[in-house]
Amino acid sequence: MTPGHFGLAAGAKKWAPQLPLWALFLGTYLLDVIFLFLWIAGIEGLAPIDPALPNAYGGVLIHADYTHSLVGALLIAGIAGWLGSRHWGKRGGTMIAAVTFSHWILDLLVHRPDLPILPGNFGNLPLLGFGLWEVPTVSMLIETVLVIGGAYLYYRAATQLATSKDGQRRALTAGVVTGVLLLGLLAANFLGI
Repeated sequence: MTPGHFGLAAGAKKWAPQLPLWALFLGTYLLDVIFLFLWIAGIEGLAPIDPALPNAYGGVLIHADYTHSLVGALLIAGIAGWLGSRHWGKRGGTMIAAVTFSHWILDLLVHRPDLPILPGNFGNLPLLGFGLWEVPTVSMLIETVLVIGGAYLYYRAATQLATSKDGQRRALTAGVVTGVLLLGLLAANFLGI
């Protein structure tokens, strides 16, 4: 779902033009950034479902009991939003919090039931996940819509901010480059590269 996360972040630029794209990208991927540090520390991890196809689309079981728990994601989004509001005001902070938490919402759609409610799966509550990765055409379609829609909304936001003809050209270039990069990431994701 990596391209889908980034597509959503690019599209969010339409509603928060004051936010730099890097901040939206980091916000939407913050759960996974923190996950990587916890993975390195041996606290969270990944396990391929089929060891013969370790890079298959959606082919891993994720053990992210802290970063990807519902409460953990809300906490991370709240902290990110608070930090964002210190730099970009209340509206910017709210958007950073929203794109950060959107990561969990998108993961809920595609993950198998491996998302805990409480950090550390405290209380052994049921794990969440609708498992759309098990229906690759549906999850790929959702991700493609997020990427194309996000690139289009980003382009619209960039052109609305441009005030000159040169600015319009730069906005078009930025929109096309963002779209091509997101589509390339999407293709790599589908092909298991």
